[in-house]
Amino acid sequence: MHSGFTRTAVIVVGLAVSTTACGKYSLGNIRSLKAFKDGIAMYSKGDYKGAVPLFQEAVTRNPDFGLPYFYLGNSYDLQFKPNRKGEADNDAFLPKAVESYRKAIDKLKDSTEPRAAEFRKLSYEYMIAVYGSDKLNDFSQAEPIAKELIALEPNEPSNYQALGKLYEDQGQYDEAEAMFKKAIEIKPNAPDTYQLLAGFYNRQGKFDETMAAFQQRANMEPNNPEAWHIMGSYVFDKIQKAKANEVSKDQAVKYIAQGLQAEDKAIALNADYVEALTFKNLLLRLQANFEKNPATQKQLLAEADQFKQRADAANAKKEGVTNAGGKGKGK
Repeated sequence: MHSGFTRTAVIVVGLAVSTTACGKYSLGNIRSLKAFKDGIAMYSKGDYKGAVPLFQEAVTRNPDFGLPYFYLGNSYDLQFKPNRKGEADNDAFLPKAVESYRKAIDKLKDSTEPRAAEFRKLSYEYMIAVYGSDKLNDFSQAEPIAKELIALEPNEPSNYQALGKLYEDQGQYDEAEAMFKKAIEIKPNAPDTYQLLAGFYNRQGKFDETMAAFQQRANMEPNNPEAWHIMGSYVFDKIQKAKANEVSKDQAVKYIAQGLQAEDKAIALNADYVEALTFKNLLLRLQANFEKNPATQKQLLAEADQFKQRADAANAKKEGVTNAGGKGKGK
């Protein structure tokens, strides 16, 4: 999990709830809601510094109003600049963010505010990110928070994946793998759980395991051409970037055949899939590099040319449709 994710989504959600939050009609609460709405307006413009005092006013006037605590924390969080890490005034934003996220968690626990549960989960996720390696880098604080979130939502795969990423960043690869696999156990029919496991294996340089996880993902959604194409693209990258003697000829030929088979399935599902056509061309050229028979090599290169032409035609067709659509809108 990385800090600063879904920033735009948070803004949109915040605007949606800003007019319905804070249901008690005392003068203080009405002023709290007004400050919150004004803070949201500043936040939406990216003026996080200007939003801070408004969110602070909102919680001062109504300490039980949970939503402003999240936005206060996020306004501090978004003012932190990774390239200025180590500067006291910049680093000071992060403890303030953590404090506000924690208060949001506490205040939203039993709240009847619209989307309270959603914002409580966001508070957990963003607080974990603040303790992540690119910010406070404090695994001792991040791990228990991640486990707390798992206890809150034990049937949510992303919670285990978040903890898995924390373990991975610490070099605790066995624990990380266990969490990515736990996410699959929780929701075995979710393609993205296999995708994230594949990403973990790829970062560890475990290519066979990466491809096996991608295969499981494709098995979950066999009619999705992208699920097959991604396997072909990873094969191409593996062979292209392999250092001398890192991949034997026999392994390379085996991998290329696997990639070509995957691209064939993608193309069978979508004959104009530009990326699949492109990588079929590239994989055929790689295959030709490993072929000693000149006649077979020539045949492979000719076939590669055909797929390149198909890719160019499909791309031109797609651009033509896009341009035509753009012209139509302009009339």
